[in-house]
Amino acid sequence: MFRRRRRSGKDDAGLEPGEADYPAADDDLAEEEADEGWPEDEWADSEWADAESADAESADTESADEDTAAEEEAPADLGDPATWTRLRDSQAISPAMIRSAGPWDGAGEYPDGERIDFGSLLVPVREGYDVQVFVSEEEGISVAVVHGDSGLQLQPFAAPRSAGLWHEVMPEIAEEVAKAGGQSSEQDGPFGPELLATVVPQGPDFADVPPQPLRFMGADGPRWFLRGLISGAAAVDRELALPFEEIFADVVVVRGDHAEPPRKPLEVRLPDEARQVLESQLAEQDPNLLNPFERGPEITETR
Repeated sequence: MFRRRRRSGKDDAGLEPGEADYPAADDDLAEEEADEGWPEDEWADSEWADAESADAESADTESADEDTAAEEEAPADLGDPATWTRLRDSQAISPAMIRSAGPWDGAGEYPDGERIDFGSLLVPVREGYDVQVFVSEEEGISVAVVHGDSGLQLQPFAAPRSAGLWHEVMPEIAEEVAKAGGQSSEQDGPFGPELLATVVPQGPDFADVPPQPLRFMGADGPRWFLRGLISGAAAVDRELALPFEEIFADVVVVRGDHAEPPRKPLEVRLPDEARQVLESQLAEQDPNLLNPFERGPEITETR
């Protein structure tokens, strides 16, 4: 903002003849305003006072931000278990972990449908497809959906909050397949990268069994990971695999809020009706005749 002073003997523009029309210098302005004075009430309402107040507020804000930044940069006490819990829970869930399509997260929204409740898994029911439960001492309870000579095995695991597991698990599966004398290759599937493997069954009972195809699928969710394994003809036949893919996509994983170490299998619980059937089967068996290498009792629900 510049101001001009008017003096006697000047033209209408307030300039001596031949004087250039330049803005008054800052020191002249300061001298003039000091001479004229500025009432306190007018100063309080002026734009200059507003600017000065804004500068003061900005300085206060910057000071507060610096204090906050200093607090945030303070090293965390990593020896305190509460610090680890705070750091773990403060991590934002990666957008990749927020599922907008199936398999679904039990804490979010998912489409209605008939499903069997296995605790950490809600398994869809489809006409002509059997939902089977396998019980063994080594693997505990596992769930599979079977149709003909093909099946889909489902296994849920705990996972980190901010990262998935499938990118780590898939190379490990490929390594295990290679150690067993099989072969595998990565391919793109409806749920992302997946592994197509050919495995030779081990043991004298499988001497005449040809190599078997296996298709490993994975889906990462909020703090959980679901692995799907398609076996049989559907592992290599896209038409036969489509119903199993739809079932896998309609599974609901119920993770729960309790803490679990990454990669730990989530608990699979038998429905009350299936538990009663299992107990009756176990009661009829002679423990002395059980073969520890044979698969345990099976429960099938056909719809």
